[in-house]
Amino acid sequence: MPSTLGLFAHIETLHGDRPWGSVLDAGTGVNSADWLLSLPTEQWTGVTAAQGHATQVRDAVGGRLRPDDRLLLGNWMDRTLLQGETFDVVLADYLLGAVEGFGPYFQNDLFRRLRPLVGGVLYVTGLDPYVVGNAPTPAARLVREIGRMRDVCLLLADETPYREYPAEWTTARLEEAGFRITSARRFANRYRPRWIDNQLNMGLRRLAKIPDRSLADALAGRIEALRVDAHAVARAENGLAHGHDYVISAEPAIPCRLRRGR
Repeated sequence: MPSTLGLFAHIETLHGDRPWGSVLDAGTGVNSADWLLSLPTEQWTGVTAAQGHATQVRDAVGGRLRPDDRLLLGNWMDRTLLQGETFDVVLADYLLGAVEGFGPYFQNDLFRRLRPLVGGVLYVTGLDPYVVGNAPTPAARLVREIGRMRDVCLLLADETPYREYPAEWTTARLEEAGFRITSARRFANRYRPRWIDNQLNMGLRRLAKIPDRSLADALAGRIEALRVDAHAVARAENGLAHGHDYVISAEPAIPCRLRRGR
């Protein structure tokens, strides 16, 4: 898949010479926090619904936080979260897919929820779904099977997988929420061995939580067989080429009156 830094570099190009001002990292993680804190921002606010993610972010960038920067634990289903605040830039970095784990079925309302917070521009990064649809090549079939295996293990372990949405769905929801799309671009994915192992290991770690041990053992065997097949094709084809990530920039159709965060 394209490097996160590549997607962020594209956002920097889109942003141009405009000041970054106050920034809301609406679904913060180590990558987005590290990138945004390297920019000439006036203030950074990061929000995550997972305590573990918050700990990872604080461990990674805590020493770089300025007095007015904030790392908040919160869920966007909470209507009081950051109520009355507005930011120059809002980043929703793979937030759409992650919402399923913390606010199932809330995706349709996510951008309407973020709309009052956007004083300048909203940048959305996302992933076209790869566990559904056509898989015309061996590489594509392996990517889809890896994703399905990961999700099966999560579901059997009583966890909720992410739910990704295509770029067309995302732009339609943004426009319904009162945004004007200013740019939308897809980036072709080529999944490397590290991605293969990360996704399969995510499923493997959940097997201990499956009560049916015979089923868990069978899944473990299938995971390892899938790993062998995927690595072989990735070596032969310089990665598994399938699907796209995307970056969308949008501005409020009627600009908000800016009231800076904090």
